[in-house]
Amino acid sequence: MKARVSLLLLVFLSLGPPLYAGQPDPEAMYYVNTYADHYGVPRALVYAVIDQESGWNPRAVSSKGAMGLGQLMPATARRYGVQRPFLKSENIGGCVRYLRDLLIWFHGDMRLAVAAYYTGETRVARHGLSLHDPDVLSYVLAVRRRYLREIKVHSTFSQEESR
Repeated sequence: MKARVSLLLLVFLSLGPPLYAGQPDPEAMYYVNTYADHYGVPRALVYAVIDQESGWNPRAVSSKGAMGLGQLMPATARRYGVQRPFLKSENIGGCVRYLRDLLIWFHGDMRLAVAAYYTGETRVARHGLSLHDPDVLSYVLAVRRRYLREIKVHSTFSQEESR
């Protein structure tokens, strides 16, 4: 058990190589920045989730039926008023509102919010971030690496702009 936790921590703290499958286009970046700022969700978190979910493919469809950039399930899309899930503005808006609600639900704990985005809020509320579910752990770690990379990229960019 101790070795498993140590390995998990090592993986969790590793930044690893760049993970970006695709790049956001200017329109997607505009909507991410606008919605993230409006709803108080860290931009880097939204970028990380979308990159993990769809690799910035607005036409992505998962085998379970999740759609668009944020890979919203049909019920989640309906809950957040997303009628056209392949339209960037609607999908990103739904994605950001869902992340905001998850962050509120889990008291700002990004790990639990991201796990809930992947597997559902009810399951995470009942079981937390279980070490017994490797798929959820892998997802949370991948989003974390992307999130840290986003922060690093944007802080470097901000430092260069101020010179």
